[in-house]
Amino acid sequence: MAMWLVALPADGAGDLQEIAEGVYVRPGSTGILFEAEDVANLGVVIGARCVAVIDTGGSAAEGRALDDAIRQVTDVPVCFVINTHVHPDHIFGNEAFERDDVEFIGHEKLPRAMAVRGDTYVRRAAESAKGSVNEPQVLLPERTVGEQVQIDLGGRTLTLSAHAAAHTDNDLSVLDERTDTLFAGDLVFLEHLPVLDGSINGWVDELERLTGEAFQRVVPGHGPTRIAWPQGAAPTLEYLQDLRAATRQWISRGGELGKAQQSIEVRRPERWQLAEEYHKRNVAAAFAELEWED
Repeated sequence: MAMWLVALPADGAGDLQEIAEGVYVRPGSTGILFEAEDVANLGVVIGARCVAVIDTGGSAAEGRALDDAIRQVTDVPVCFVINTHVHPDHIFGNEAFERDDVEFIGHEKLPRAMAVRGDTYVRRAAESAKGSVNEPQVLLPERTVGEQVQIDLGGRTLTLSAHAAAHTDNDLSVLDERTDTLFAGDLVFLEHLPVLDGSINGWVDELERLTGEAFQRVVPGHGPTRIAWPQGAAPTLEYLQDLRAATRQWISRGGELGKAQQSIEVRRPERWQLAEEYHKRNVAAAFAELEWED
């Protein structure tokens, strides 16, 4: 592993790791959606007045465990839950924080994505659990972000930025201004192969723009709990650029999608886990977008 990828030992209560003053991460593990637990990195930022939770995990139980861990490191109440995008490993823990004094926030396109996909996600989760747990709830955001919004935690400001279609069409990043820590959500993957569910052109554009900015540290949606910047974006960006170039070349030769999925391979496969599960899907998504380019 390159030296700029930093996996921290557990610090504090439960699985929470303090990566900067008042900034915690519950690290995820590399796993397949609906088949593994605790897949995504989850964030917690503590202000003088209240706490913001950034993504809540893939089940109510995961959300409750996160809530319990927060209570072990602070008595300050949770007042915001921020979802970085629609995927279940980031939102199904929301119900653990459903109370009167907690506001849910997401990208302006998140409500529609939840409405369109929610029933399917709930069904898939129930099938994977084989009926052993209650069905998860899909909780819509009460506040949405179209461009940029700042929220005050009490002496601590978070800047929430809505992104153009990239990993999904509803990606939201969160910057803790005090420590210059960016929670990038699934705009950045490490170890877990990136999953394309939005726009490959948009994702490349968003990452290229973000790599032009300076952050003290960045928390990816999957992988080590903090990374140096912009080096930490390189694996995701290079994978997407390689996929785009190979797909464009295949299309220019008149190649068909089915054969593209069999022929376009992952460059530098040693970087990635779950390529067998997700790469062919990525080829299909890239092909569908790029075949209509001028």
